[in-house]
Amino acid sequence: MPTAPKHYDTGLMWFRRDLRAEDNAALYHALKHCRRVWCVFVFDTAILQPLLARGLAADRRVEFIHESLIDLDEQLRALGRSNGVEGVGLIVRHGAAAEVIPRLAAQLGAQAVFANHDDEPYARARDAQVLGALAHGGAVLQTFKDHVIFERHEVLTGNGRPFTVFTPYRNAWLRALTDFQLKAYPVERYADALAPCPADLPPGVPPLESLGFARTNLRELKVRTGSRGARALLEDFATRIEHYHQARDFPAVKGPSYLSVHLRFGTLSIRTAAGLAHGLHRQGLAGATAWLYELIWRDFYHQILANFPQVGEGRAFKPEYDAIRWERGKHAEALFAAWREGRTGYPLVDAAMHQLNRTGYMHNRLRMVVASFLTKDLGLDWRWGEQYFADHLIDFDLAANNGGWQWAASSGCDAQPYFRIFNPVNQSQKFDPQGKFIRRYLPELAALPTEALHAPWLAKPADLQAAGVVLGRDYPKPIVDHTEARARTLERYAVVRKG
Repeated sequence: MPTAPKHYDTGLMWFRRDLRAEDNAALYHALKHCRRVWCVFVFDTAILQPLLARGLAADRRVEFIHESLIDLDEQLRALGRSNGVEGVGLIVRHGAAAEVIPRLAAQLGAQAVFANHDDEPYARARDAQVLGALAHGGAVLQTFKDHVIFERHEVLTGNGRPFTVFTPYRNAWLRALTDFQLKAYPVERYADALAPCPADLPPGVPPLESLGFARTNLRELKVRTGSRGARALLEDFATRIEHYHQARDFPAVKGPSYLSVHLRFGTLSIRTAAGLAHGLHRQGLAGATAWLYELIWRDFYHQILANFPQVGEGRAFKPEYDAIRWERGKHAEALFAAWREGRTGYPLVDAAMHQLNRTGYMHNRLRMVVASFLTKDLGLDWRWGEQYFADHLIDFDLAANNGGWQWAASSGCDAQPYFRIFNPVNQSQKFDPQGKFIRRYLPELAALPTEALHAPWLAKPADLQAAGVVLGRDYPKPIVDHTEARARTLERYAVVRKG
């Protein structure tokens, strides 16, 4: 069969949040339409410098990316060798991506740059700048959907508008899904277009320290990076997925998939994940259905960000919620410090924050609990918590993080009603009934009887004494009373009440 003619002599594949060679939309199109292709990743100083400025030189996300790039470089080298080409690999640059990409394209004589979509506000502005600079040099920027199953305007209401309520969106998403959306891009079929890197642009990933960042405890935590790590986690989860709907809410149980960071950085294809979930969902597996719905939530929040970009710019989805008067001043700052350091006096909240601070991960149920506590027990602006999560979650994703925080604060689309306020003690008793999670992250309370563990301030003096716990010394007393805080929250939200 004759080979279709190539549209371009030279192309540049720009990796961003899609750190894999397998089933990659932009890489597939680059290889299919160019006679030769080089691959690049840019450690973008426009993203990294603000982290360093905030004192985040030891950032697990940057280290995860760094380790995953080593894996990606090896994947590209292997693809090249399988086609008899040595010297293929990943060109890695450190600088402002909006300047580096056009300059590199000109240096290589690339007529086209290929990349996958990114709908975050900064990314859209950066891509517009790159598009203009490339056009000035006679080259084009071509971008493709890769990070989600359905994006932007692909799933709309009957009136042609974006959905703002999840359940009808989910139903429309499922109706629109066909095997085509789950089909992998056959990158290997066109891998002979991968070109050896020029001598003055050798492939390979520079040391992490050369970027200004330090090692974290990522390896100590045994976080699996790269596509190989993603595949291993997916294979493990496939053996547990049938119980996902029952196990996912209990932080002491191995219930989640732990794939969120891999979906965030694209070391796992969303088509692979959704394909597994949808196939088992059609077989009636309840756990697979629950996980599929979580993947649809992910698409939902990404289309919200794309269609309502103000949510990524610090504004409430429901504008009337911007009128809420949050706590301010030194007392508010002290409350926030206690929350972020795990010193609230509510064990489940504190254990969750210790998990985040020590590992860069927090169980999803606990993300809802601590967000509700910050906004509705402490009366603090959800944006404070959103930023803290943005700085510390290894799987931080703007769309999902913003969606989750606005859900908890009741200011987002399809949010929980303002009057539904999580009781942190009830949540603890329900989802960590044996106190295993609390004991893991708050060893100072480990000797307390389980019935006293969820609310130590209500414990019998004899139990506290036997456990060697003095409240206010070994563990803080509650910084707020939940019942009183709930009443204040209902007053605070009066500004947005209906009728």
